[in-house]
Amino acid sequence: MTVAEELTPETPDESEPIKQRKNGLYPGVSDELAENMKTGWADTELRDLEPIPQAAETAARRAKLSARFPGERLVVPAGNLKTRSNDTDYPFRASVEYAYLTGNQTEDGVLVLEPKGEGHEATIYLRPRSDRDNGEFWLDGHGELWVGRRHSLTEAERLYGIPASDVRELPGKLTAATGPVRVVRGHDAGIEAALTDKVTAERDEELRVFLSEMRLVKDDFEIGELQKAVDSTVRGFEDVVKVLDKAEATSERYIEGTFFLRARVEGNDVGYGTIAAAGPHACTLHWVRNDGPVRSGDLLLLDAGVETHTYYTADVTRTLPISGRFSELQKKIYDAVYEAQEAGIAAVKPGAKYRDFHDAAQRVLAEKLVEWGLVEGPVERVLELGLQRRWTLHGTGHMLGMDVHDCAAARTETYVDGVLEPGMVLTVEPGLYFQADDLTVPEEYRGIGVRIEDDILVTEDGNRNLSAALPRRSEEVEEWMASLQG
Repeated sequence: MTVAEELTPETPDESEPIKQRKNGLYPGVSDELAENMKTGWADTELRDLEPIPQAAETAARRAKLSARFPGERLVVPAGNLKTRSNDTDYPFRASVEYAYLTGNQTEDGVLVLEPKGEGHEATIYLRPRSDRDNGEFWLDGHGELWVGRRHSLTEAERLYGIPASDVRELPGKLTAATGPVRVVRGHDAGIEAALTDKVTAERDEELRVFLSEMRLVKDDFEIGELQKAVDSTVRGFEDVVKVLDKAEATSERYIEGTFFLRARVEGNDVGYGTIAAAGPHACTLHWVRNDGPVRSGDLLLLDAGVETHTYYTADVTRTLPISGRFSELQKKIYDAVYEAQEAGIAAVKPGAKYRDFHDAAQRVLAEKLVEWGLVEGPVERVLELGLQRRWTLHGTGHMLGMDVHDCAAARTETYVDGVLEPGMVLTVEPGLYFQADDLTVPEEYRGIGVRIEDDILVTEDGNRNLSAALPRRSEEVEEWMASLQG
């Protein structure tokens, strides 16, 4: 007799049997094997865990959130696994809001802030250790013998400094809950379904916006993580320069793969899809196919960033001569972008308008385009009509943090129309792009794209370039490449 169809998890809200994979080689589990698998396992509880490094910061963030929404239940899910194909999932990345408030990164987790007195009581709801009695730990595709050990709830409490409970109990609790509730939407359909008659889109959006604006100013822990991300990214760029000959023999994917190795060795992942754009591909802003040729004489636009184990990402771009030396025209265009970036970085300081660095960089690029005869001046007319945008295309930067385009849900008046404060981190990344089919520019310009991007911290007295270790001046870029290539 087999018991495969009778193995039922003895946990809340899980009444379905553990399913056998269709076309699996074993048709079932004998009673004897099921009993054998229940016993003979060592106690692996971890009893000497220390709190995560950012535990004090996540507690302060929760306190700030609590003060903003007194008397309301706040629900912040991590999200669930997403199917890539058939029975394989995409690598999981917890929602930024959840990771920011807890430091936890596991799927299905939910942070709940319950109103209590003048504040809130936080509980982190997680999946506990796999059950050894019902066979889930070895029969279920997400059991511990298949995907790895989970922390026990007691371990989680020690790590994150938050009381932990079984997440499988949460939908029932939320369904029965009374009083005002807000939830961060878009991450956990099951949690949202349990709250469907208790929340409104408008109120939930207020929660999402507030959490986005909380991240505009980084604390010391975050700034340290961003610097780690940038430092690893610098080493990743060095790795790429050392193997450009191999990329010439293969494709842009060699560059992508080389940088990814650094990201996986020193961090969690890349913070976004690496842009390894050689030749005319540099004129495509988000070229992530990375399947084109790498040719001596062309430029390589590499836009890439390492993401740390705590989800903070760098975002750096360098445009490099694949041969190691810029041509005269490439250098002219590159130097113009460098001059524009210098003007943009100089405008980053506390009290300045957020838009100032963009305006400063765009003015320089407009001046160059007029000087080169590519657009009719005067410069003020060009800027008023936005005519330079045919070749500059994008904004000159964005906030940076746990998302590469961080704080995206913040209100316009606090972000784009806001004022810079110490602790903000943003990119400054002007560019010029002359499309291969642009008949309005001389033929020799066509197919040349240049972008230079650095990660800039607003300080009390100005700014600090977190990615200053990577050379930017054209002459220094050539010297740097020569030194790495021997």
